[in-house]
Amino acid sequence: MQIKLPHKLIESLEKIKGFDKEAFEKVHASVEQITSIRFNPSKLSIINYQLSIDSPVPWSSQGYYLNKRPSFTLDPLFHAGTYYVQEASSMFLEEVLKQTADLTKPLRVLDLCAAPGGKSTLIQALINSNSLLVSNEVIKSRVNILSENIIKWGSDNVIVTNNDPKDFSRVENYFDVIVIDAPCSGSGLFRKEPDAINEWSEENVNLCNQRQQRIIADMMPALKQNGVLIYSTCSYSKEEDEDILDWMMEKFALNSTPLKRDENWNIVETISEKTNGYGYRFYPDKLKGEGFFISAIHKKDGSDFYFPKTKKNNYERLIKNEEVMVRKWITDDADVIFFKKNELVYALPSNQQDDFTFLQSSLYIKKAGVLLGKIAHGELIPEHELALSNIINDDIQSINFTKEQALNYLRKEEIKIETKLRGWCIVKYENQNLGWIKILQSRINNYYPSECRVRM
Repeated sequence: MQIKLPHKLIESLEKIKGFDKEAFEKVHASVEQITSIRFNPSKLSIINYQLSIDSPVPWSSQGYYLNKRPSFTLDPLFHAGTYYVQEASSMFLEEVLKQTADLTKPLRVLDLCAAPGGKSTLIQALINSNSLLVSNEVIKSRVNILSENIIKWGSDNVIVTNNDPKDFSRVENYFDVIVIDAPCSGSGLFRKEPDAINEWSEENVNLCNQRQQRIIADMMPALKQNGVLIYSTCSYSKEEDEDILDWMMEKFALNSTPLKRDENWNIVETISEKTNGYGYRFYPDKLKGEGFFISAIHKKDGSDFYFPKTKKNNYERLIKNEEVMVRKWITDDADVIFFKKNELVYALPSNQQDDFTFLQSSLYIKKAGVLLGKIAHGELIPEHELALSNIINDDIQSINFTKEQALNYLRKEEIKIETKLRGWCIVKYENQNLGWIKILQSRINNYYPSECRVRM
């Protein structure tokens, strides 16, 4: 498909550092499609990965380019959460976090505009187990896919919320790091989404600028003193990038942070006109990735956070015999507490009980910790989320399926296998958990979630 770039966009980029009109138009005229994935370090490594790896993404510890784009839908390892399909340029967030935050310490991190979950899963893989990630999506219709991807990733130290940025003013000085991958005009993704060209206009760029300002202003109280704000877009427009950086620096007490980068990466450092703020531009004619802008800022004012007196949470604790029963399903070293709501049992990291209670009183929580299952008739009926979690007990009985069997399972088709096992059983593919079946005397029930089933 021939891509005809908007004349007004090209004209607006002429004076921006790093822009090469001829090379820029040439790379957009090519039919090259770049596919990159990022491994889940808690589940899988490149050593036992099956797809065709080309080369590492240079600024990512877990990112790799593929030689060609496979059908991820037909790869059971994709559904097991062993990797995430993510655009390579955006993986530079890893470098920004490593250079601006102490990842060895317990941190509270907010991914404000998180769906579908690429940056959230990247953040979770970097922070330590004592840290908390709040993964927020303002659009209600998109929060479900965010929750699904967090479930696949398997971590228990993530809380998914569905709130407007202004709601975070209720948690003043709470976060050590806030990541805003802001809604934008999307010009950086024209190669991947050519249809978006028809929606681009100078008016839309200006509308995005206003929206970006509102988002930043609304959430700024939630960032503590010396906290880090990481702002990014997939837009080339100065109005959404350097101009927003200038606006932030003028309106709030902030310090812009320069970032180190290998000169071979060809990432272009730009300096904003009014406040000399540092920004970093990714041009697809200079590197193997799509258009991207990112900057890091430290907040100078604010204060530390202390838990206020909050209302008691509306989740009840398990009684002793219930806890003994539930504990058998998770690893011995999982330092968690259990809560129950409407007979559903959840596990949360023990050190985050106060955080959960506080956030519950201030925000709408879509998902927290790991949903283990439902207690009924003296037993736990396990949930899909438990099967994909990193806290599940490895001793639970399981069956390794072939690829054909695994795809039939993922399609929620009837399972026909010969086995002497009975009761709840984990379905595995390449030793990675996919979900549950229940083996009865005369049949096998497929408990893969209907809303997740493969339809191909």
